[in-house]
Amino acid sequence: MKKQLTFGAVIAGITLAVAGCSASVTPGPGTAVPTAGTTASPASTAPVSSSAASTGWELKPRSGGDRIKAAGLQVLNAEGAAEHFHAHLDVFVDGKPVSVPADIGFSFDDSGRPNGISALHSHDESGIIHIEAPTAGATYTLGQFLTEWGVLDGTDPTPGAAHSAQDGWSAAVNGARHDGKIADVVLKAHDEIVLFHGAAPATLPATFTFPAGV
Repeated sequence: MKKQLTFGAVIAGITLAVAGCSASVTPGPGTAVPTAGTTASPASTAPVSSSAASTGWELKPRSGGDRIKAAGLQVLNAEGAAEHFHAHLDVFVDGKPVSVPADIGFSFDDSGRPNGISALHSHDESGIIHIEAPTAGATYTLGQFLTEWGVLDGTDPTPGAAHSAQDGWSAAVNGARHDGKIADVVLKAHDEIVLFHGAAPATLPATFTFPAGV
């Protein structure tokens, strides 16, 4: 059995892991490549801010650990190395993009300091999903990531709202529509996943240009 890290070591390890993994992951807008034949719409150029409390898409760090467990995942002391790959997520509501928050899949103490991390997480608002697990071979899904984020949990009856039910939402993977529940989308290396409600975005991303080495 591995020795438990001290609290200070846990914090230091998570901080170093976050800095090391995300140092080069800073892609700006427009790095997703649209499906051939589509055109951009002026309405889809400005992302909905994830920091505005009224949107409901913002991350609530305080219950991060509980959401990791609700997703069926473990709260780890550090990022794993046995399995390491990345996917990318774009979210649209009525053609307008929603920012994917940083720090999904982290747990925090009462003072706001990180004290745990999931194998499935985000480091920034690029939409890149990191899978860094201590054991290889497990399957990770979009549903687990949404649970860690704390959205589309069915607590808001408003269609397309941040906490609406997942019914009515659609997903596409690498430009192809996903048949079935959006929660069942399996995350695979370098997949471009589009989650949307209402009309499909005018520009449906089919691929994503990941930073070098990611």
